[in-house]
Amino acid sequence: MAGQGFSVFLFQSSSYALRAEKLLAQEKIQGKLIPVPRFLSSDCGVCLRIGRADKEKAIAVMEKKNLRFEQVHDLA
Repeated sequence: MAGQGFSVFLFQSSSYALRAEKLLAQEKIQGKLIPVPRFLSSDCGVCLRIGRADKEKAIAVMEKKNLRFEQVHDLA
């Protein structure tokens, strides 16, 4: 993930984020659960960070498995 930036996915609940992390790992997409950055949401919780290069594949996998995310943001 170094040098390419990353994307963060925000979910309705931390359980959705955990499910997404496991689902993407099965598809060989490396992700990490991190606290939601304050400038994105004041709600407590976690989001899933992945390499920006994997963003479109991750979206496709989650849509195929009907795993909804609320927002996705590209960060440096």
